[in-house]
Amino acid sequence: MPSNDARTLLKTAVPTAAVGVITIVVSAAVAGGKGALGALVGTLVAIAFMGIGLVVLERTAKSLPHLFQMMGLMLYAAQLLLMVIFMALFKDTTLFNPRAFAIALVVSTLAWIAAQTRAHMKAKILYVEPDTQKGDKPEKTGPKA
Repeated sequence: MPSNDARTLLKTAVPTAAVGVITIVVSAAVAGGKGALGALVGTLVAIAFMGIGLVVLERTAKSLPHLFQMMGLMLYAAQLLLMVIFMALFKDTTLFNPRAFAIALVVSTLAWIAAQTRAHMKAKILYVEPDTQKGDKPEKTGPKA
């Protein structure tokens, strides 16, 4: 994974995990151990889905840049659909508190989106990749003498 991608992943996963820890503590205080477990599962699911999506989107941007915007829209729609399906599958579980799970999933997803937006705004990514072949001299565009 190139350094920009790893940096973006780090700058999004760490704040999301911090928000997840806060959600786990609040859920533990409100709903006990099952609430903490539900919040932990919700946070992990959000980080996993959004992390995989970021990796797929970054690879698509490098290999098929003309499909980047369409892929991003499709990817976010698929992620939200998978999260809704995941929530529907576990709505009646007794393993953990489903309400804490759902709240943690939504809060972690929103934290991820906010952190990813901030990371992309702060990143200094070139719009055009410079030609790096040896012997090529940049063409001057000023007035010729």
